Amino acid sequence: MKHNRQSIRLQGYNYAQAGLYFITLCTQNRAHLFGQIINGEMILNDAGIVAAKCWQDIPVHFPKTKLHEFVIMPDHIHGIVEIVGVNDYSPLQFQTPFRSPSKTIGSIIRGFKIGVTKWFRYENQGDQNMRVWQRNYYEHIIRNDAEYIRIANYILNNPAKWSRDSKS
Repeated sequence: MKHNRQSIRLQGYNYAQAGLYFITLCTQNRAHLFGQIINGEMILNDAGIVAAKCWQDIPVHFPKTKLHEFVIMPDHIHGIVEIVGVNDYSPLQFQTPFRSPSKTIGSIIRGFKIGVTKWFRYENQGDQNMRVWQRNYYEHIIRNDAEYIRIANYILNNPAKWSRDSKS
């Protein structure tokens, strides 16, 4: 049976263009894989350290990216990724239908997810069929300075709000 899933991406938007993107990735079934919050501070376990290193290595694999605020939480990751110097298009430039996805925000996130998943499956001698991530991820195109400041503060304050927001 083939599933007909609708994309949550902005139809026709060029996700390879320069801009700031707020990303949220959740673990499969919201499993607490990356550590724990103690007194409002995120304490990374080995998996959390690997996830942070993979996140920080994004510009190594995608040189036209710059990382801004990010946080590894027990069951999710928030971060701002900037694609820089790709083109001179306006923030709402839409792509042609056959544009290659190789340098899009989607390929960046896919590469990050693969790196963390490989560690869980092979380096950590884990279950080689383990699903680390939910199928998709949330992204928001940051359109102005006020949005950037609001989102950056949300990311930085996320661990301190954990006990109020978490059901676990």
